[in-house]
Amino acid sequence: MKLTILGGGGFRVPLVYGALLGDHAEGRVTHVTLYDLDAGRLSAIARVLAEQGEGVPDAPVVTATTELDEALRGADFVFSAIRVGGLAGRAADERIALAEGVLGQETVGAGGIAYGLRTLPVVTHIARRVAELAPDAWVINFTNPAGMVTEAMSRILGDRVIGICDSPVGLGRRVARVLGARPGEAWIDYVGLNHLGWLRGLRVGGEDLLPRLFEDEGLLGSFEEGKLFGTEWLRSLGAVPNEYLHYYYFNREAVRAYREAERTRGAYLLDQQSGFYDEMGRPDAPALPAWHRTLAEREATYMAHNREAAGVGERDEEDLESGGYEKVALALMRAIARNERATLILNVRNRHTLSVLDADAVIEVPCFVDAAGAHPVSVDPLPYHAVGLVTAVKAVEREVLAAAESGSRATAVKAFALHPLVDSVTVARRLVEGYTAEHAGLAYLRH
Repeated sequence: MKLTILGGGGFRVPLVYGALLGDHAEGRVTHVTLYDLDAGRLSAIARVLAEQGEGVPDAPVVTATTELDEALRGADFVFSAIRVGGLAGRAADERIALAEGVLGQETVGAGGIAYGLRTLPVVTHIARRVAELAPDAWVINFTNPAGMVTEAMSRILGDRVIGICDSPVGLGRRVARVLGARPGEAWIDYVGLNHLGWLRGLRVGGEDLLPRLFEDEGLLGSFEEGKLFGTEWLRSLGAVPNEYLHYYYFNREAVRAYREAERTRGAYLLDQQSGFYDEMGRPDAPALPAWHRTLAEREATYMAHNREAAGVGERDEEDLESGGYEKVALALMRAIARNERATLILNVRNRHTLSVLDADAVIEVPCFVDAAGAHPVSVDPLPYHAVGLVTAVKAVEREVLAAAESGSRATAVKAFALHPLVDSVTVARRLVEGYTAEHAGLAYLRH
C-alpha cells in the first residue's frame, strides 16, 4: 500500500514514519512518498527516516519528490500536512495581528483567518489533482486550520477527505488518566469544531466518570486543562474545554502574554527548526538524535504563553505526551484499509449530527470508522454558550471559504470583522491591508 505525505519535509513527518515502522500486519504501508516544494527540507527528513528505519525488517521504502502529480499517482492514502508560507508566514501572521491588539495564533482568531486565506487556494488545487490522479485514494488532512481546510477539500472529494487533530485525543487521555481509567476503554463524549470543542463525558462500562472529576478539587486541578482554565471555571462550564478555548475564555490575558513575550510561538519555532534544518545541512551530523532533541524542546514549550497568562508554570512531565496525531492517522488508515472498526474523534461533514449547523459543515466529533469511511455518531445538543461560539466561528470559516473562492477583499474583511476575537470592522480592514502587503499568497484578494 502506498502512502503519500504532502509536506513531506515537515518536522513532524518522522512521527508518522515511526508509527508505520511498528505496523507489521497484512495490508500495511510498504511505500512512502514524501512531497515538498523545498528539496533541502525533503533531504533532511529523508535522512531522519533512513536512520529510523535502520535495522527494522521490511521498513517502508521512502522516496521523495518536488512534483505533486508524481507524488499522487498510485496513492492509496494521502496525508496532507502542508504549511503555506512556512513558519515565516506564521510568525508574520502573529506579528501583524498583535500590532493591532488581537490574537495571531495560527488556527484561532486573526492569525487563523490569515493562514486559511493563503492555504485554501492551495489545498483546493491539491484536492482537484487527487480527484484526477488518485480518485480512489483517501485524504487524511493534518493541515491547519484543520476544520476549514477539510471543509474546503470536501467540496471536491466529499467524504473521502477526513481531518484529524490530536488535541481531543490528548485531552481525553489526560482526563482518563486522572480518573484511573484506560483511555482505550473509555467513550469520550466530545463535540465542537476543530480547536473549539468540549469534553462533556467520559464513560467506562456505561458509567460517566466525569462528575467524579468535578467533585474532587485535587483531581480537577491536577492536569493541564485544570491548571490552564482553573477549577472554578471548569465547574461553571460543567465540561472540560479543548485547550485552544483558553484563547476565547481568557483572550485579554493571552494577548497580553503574547505581546509581552520576547518571541511569539511562530517566531520561536522558526528559529528552532531553522537550526535543525541548518544542522541537517552537514552530511556528518546524526539526523535522528538532532530531531529527537528538537522535538522534546518543541513539546515542552507548547502553549507556553497561555500557561504564563494563567500563572501555572511549565508543563508537567505526564502532560508532555501529545495526543499522538500520527497514531490517530494510522488507526484511521487501518480501519479503512482493513475494515477494522474503530472509534475516533475526527473532523467530518456534519450530516445531521449538530442541528445548529448544515449538513456540509465540518465538525469534530466521535466517529465510527470502517471500510466505507468515517461516520459521525449522534451527540447531545450543545448548550447555548457553546452554540454561540460554534455558529459564530463556523460563519467566519464560511466567509473565509467564500473569499478564497471569489478573491473578494470585502469578503475577507467580513471574515475578520465577524470573528469574536477581532471585534472591530476598522481593525479587520487594517488586518486585510497588513496581511495582503506581507504575503504574496494573498495577492488574489483583488476586488
